[in-house]
Amino acid sequence: MPVSTKTEIVGAKEAIRSLNKIEPGLRKQFAADATRIAQPAISEAQRRYQSVGWGSTKVRGVSQNWQQNGRKLLPWNPAKAARSVKIRLQGDRRKTAVILIEQRDPGTAILESAGRKTDNALGTALGFIKPTTTRILGPALYSRRKQVTDGLEKATLEITRRVQRELN
Repeated sequence: MPVSTKTEIVGAKEAIRSLNKIEPGLRKQFAADATRIAQPAISEAQRRYQSVGWGSTKVRGVSQNWQQNGRKLLPWNPAKAARSVKIRLQGDRRKTAVILIEQRDPGTAILESAGRKTDNALGTALGFIKPTTTRILGPALYSRRKQVTDGLEKATLEITRRVQRELN
């Protein structure tokens, strides 16, 4: 049975959006702190990308050049996949997520989710995946979820308190 965890801190989105208004560079400092706090999960994902066998001959085609609309997507490179795991702060009013850990390499993102929605040859070669998961990034993040969530919760609450103090 899949388990889902959602941590919601009321006012966090507005506080993060207001950081630069209060003190220039404060949002940048919060982003650096968030990256430091999320580093165990990012490191775990990077380690798993280095050890995965997608570049082997087991999965045909991932070591070949693949371009779509002039954009180079493959060959897959484990070092590039590991470097492309990033944290992003999102202050858009229309979004619900504020802090995201994401895979920025398009080729790796394709391999992460191939076969989730519909059966296809690439998804079959990589192995079964549930429609709501990813192959490497999701399990790596969930293995460090408690540590990262607790740290980000503390940092977000602290920044929310600071914004409220400054505005009042």
